Amino acid sequence: MSLYTDATHAPELTSWVASANQAGTDFPIQNLPYGRYRRAGPVGGHEPWRIGIAIGDQILDLAAAHSQPGWPAELAAPLAALAAGDLNTVMAAPKSLRKALRAALSAALRTGSPQQAALAGCLLAQADAEMALPCTITDYTDFYTGIHHATTVGKLFRPDNPLLPNYKWVPIGYHGRASSIVVSGTPIRRPRGQTKAPTAEVPTVGPSQRLDYELELAALVGPGNALGEPVPIAEAEDRLFGLALLNDWSARDLQAWEYQPLGPFLAKSFGSTISPWVVTMEALAPFRAPFTRPDGDPQPLPYLDSADNRAAGALDIQLSVWLQTAAMRSRGDAPIQLSTSNFLGAYWTLAQLLTHHASNGCNLQAGDLLGTGTQSGPEAGQGGSLLELSAGGQRPITLPGGETRIFLADGDALILRAFCQRPGAARIGFGECAGTVLAAPIS
Repeated sequence: MSLYTDATHAPELTSWVASANQAGTDFPIQNLPYGRYRRAGPVGGHEPWRIGIAIGDQILDLAAAHSQPGWPAELAAPLAALAAGDLNTVMAAPKSLRKALRAALSAALRTGSPQQAALAGCLLAQADAEMALPCTITDYTDFYTGIHHATTVGKLFRPDNPLLPNYKWVPIGYHGRASSIVVSGTPIRRPRGQTKAPTAEVPTVGPSQRLDYELELAALVGPGNALGEPVPIAEAEDRLFGLALLNDWSARDLQAWEYQPLGPFLAKSFGSTISPWVVTMEALAPFRAPFTRPDGDPQPLPYLDSADNRAAGALDIQLSVWLQTAAMRSRGDAPIQLSTSNFLGAYWTLAQLLTHHASNGCNLQAGDLLGTGTQSGPEAGQGGSLLELSAGGQRPITLPGGETRIFLADGDALILRAFCQRPGAARIGFGECAGTVLAAPIS
C-alpha cells in the first residue's frame, strides 16, 4: 500500500451486498460515497432526509444502521449526525475521524462481517430512493482549471492570444450562486435574459438561444478556516472532503453581453447540477498522480507548491458527456456519448485551489463547493462543452435520426459520468449527473 491508501482500498475486498461485487459497478466496497435521501413516493415524502452509503445498487440507511450493534463507541456522535441527515458535521470533522468512519463502514459491509445480520434489513434499493443535495452547500466558487477548455474557447475570441497573461500564474475563479445548485434529475429551465446583436442599437430580452453545459467536478470543503487565517498547501488536502460531478449550465449569449467587466452573472446563476453521491478523498487515494507542468511553463509560486502536491496532487478521473434528445427518448434510443476527457488535464490541483482561495484570509467552511471549471481534453472531440464541440456554433454536430445541435434544445437531457480505474485497484465511479432542459418561462 502507498502512503495514501490503506486496507479499505484492497482490490480483493468483497461485500456481502452482492451487487457491490459486480464488474463495472460504480459503488463497490472500495468506494462508499455519501448521499442524502428518503424513500421515493407518497410514503417517503413524509420522511426526514437521512444520509446513506451507496453500496452496489443499494443504500445503507444510516438512520436505521446507527442504532444497530457493532459500531465503535467513538463513532456514536458522527453516526448520529448522519442518521439525522447532517453530512456537514462529518465533513467538518478532522481527517482522522473521517478515516475511522470509513474503516468502520468498510468492516461492516465486507464479506464475513459480524454486522451483516443486523445491517441486512437497513438496505434500500437506489431505484426506490429520492435523492437530495448531499449536504448543505454553504457557498460556491467556480474555477477555470481546464487549460484545454480555456485555450480552445480563447482561440474563438482571441486567436492570437487565447490565454490571458495571468492564467498560468493564478487559479482563476469567480463567486457563483449556491442557492441555484440542484441535485441530479432536477429539470433546468432555459433562462431568459438580455442579449445584443452586433448590429443592434439596443439589447433585447428573451430566452437564451445558446444554452450550453460544462463538464466539471465539484470539490466539497471539509474543515474550514477562520477569517483572516490562510490555509498552507501542506494542510489543504486534509480540508478537502470529497468530489461530485458538476454541470455548470451556461447561457453563452447572455454571458457574452453581460460578463464585462465583472464576469459571469445571470448566464450562470439560473442553475448548476451536481451528482447525488460524494466520493470521498479517501476513496480516491489509489488514483492519485504526479502534478507536473509542461516544459517551458512557469512553476507555481511557493505558496502553491509542495513536495506532496508535486508527487501526488493530481487525480486520474475519466470523464464523459452523454446526450439524449426528446426525439431519441420518444424512439427509445439510448443517450449518445458526446465527448470524453480526464481530470489529469487540469492545470491546477484541488489543494492549490483551496490554498489560493484562502490565501487572502477568506474563511472557507464545511460544505463550500469549489467547481473545477470545464474539463476538456487536448484532442478534437474532447471538448467539455458544446461551445467547443461546435466551434462556437459554426460546426453543427450530427446526431442519430438526422438531428443536429450547435447548442442545447428544449427537451435535451445531459448526463455526466465519471470513473477511476487502474491496475491493482478496484474501479470506482461517481454515478450520474443528469438534467433535462425545459422551455423558458413565458414572459
